[in-house]
Amino acid sequence: MPIDWAAIEDWLGLRLPADYKRLADRYGPLDFGEYVWIHVPCLQRDGFDYGEWLRETHREARIETRELPEAERAVIHPEPGGLLAWGCTRGGDVLFWDTSASEDPDEWTVVVRHSGAVPGSGLLRRHRYDLTLTGYRRHTVRDTWELPAPPGPLMGPLPDTVARTAFLPDAEPWTPPAPVPPRLTEAERRVALETGTGLDALRLLSPPPERPYLGGGSWERLFTELGTQLPGEYVRLMDAYGAGIWSGWLRFHSPLRTGERRFLTHVEDTVDAYRQLKEGHAAWHPLATWPQPGGFLPFANSIDGDYLGWLTEGRDPDTWPLIVWPRHADQGPPLEGGLIDTLLDWQRGTLVAHGFATLDEDDDPVEFAEFLSWDDGAYW
Repeated sequence: MPIDWAAIEDWLGLRLPADYKRLADRYGPLDFGEYVWIHVPCLQRDGFDYGEWLRETHREARIETRELPEAERAVIHPEPGGLLAWGCTRGGDVLFWDTSASEDPDEWTVVVRHSGAVPGSGLLRRHRYDLTLTGYRRHTVRDTWELPAPPGPLMGPLPDTVARTAFLPDAEPWTPPAPVPPRLTEAERRVALETGTGLDALRLLSPPPERPYLGGGSWERLFTELGTQLPGEYVRLMDAYGAGIWSGWLRFHSPLRTGERRFLTHVEDTVDAYRQLKEGHAAWHPLATWPQPGGFLPFANSIDGDYLGWLTEGRDPDTWPLIVWPRHADQGPPLEGGLIDTLLDWQRGTLVAHGFATLDEDDDPVEFAEFLSWDDGAYW
């Protein structure tokens, strides 16, 4: 697979080890020892993107390293001398080079973020090896330990096999993206992130689709089926955005879809599941469920299994408080703000409670604030 190494290294701001480039040129994305995936600069349509993989892997590493005392925190690329990812394993380990080890990339040594605890690896299970990529690969293929024993808890023994990565069968060479101008001007950023309010600010921060998808029904039909109207700001939000996913995490159902997978189906399935959990663990599931007075009426969920809904208190839906049924936390109180303000605060990175996914301190909210619309073919 021909790779433009000059362009890749210019984009990275680093020269890469010669043994890595030889492997990439010969095999492309590589499955080594039926366990280690050596990721190379490639692109699989609707799948793997080398640049996105590096960005997300390094972002997760920066977040994790903050768990350590400041003096023990690793530096992560693109900071000078930072760890640079080159692969991962079926077991969830992530493999890096220590680019501070030498000015010569052929002498960079391997650092592994192990998925499980290993002796001498510390809180984050990160272990440094005095081995280059080739040396590390050689020591993982073995029947017995060589003497002197290699440093630290190596993987394996692994079979001495190499194969094209199975989930990247049609991978193409990856080209570094061209620089793009900022989506927002500085004045627009201030409005989107600081001074703007309501739906106007949300539209600026997270642009809505040209043709929002809500489904083929009508609000009147939905309200009749539910036996109640829904909050006015929910209707305004859905009219502007429709069904879709916010920042790759929070999913809004299609409110006006008809047929078996309509809005009411999602509501009934969710509240039935909640009732069953409540029967076995009432203390952990204290909410009443719709259509009981004040009951929980869900309308969105996260990819992590959290649910966002209203407590249907009173006859005026515009007064219903928002609440999150969290998947991995104790039940908290209702949210203080309305739906649009809550979404705006979350997209700005200022909503730090209630089970919502949060931004890292180094993240640019404008980069992560997005809305992806669904159409009639999507399940939700």
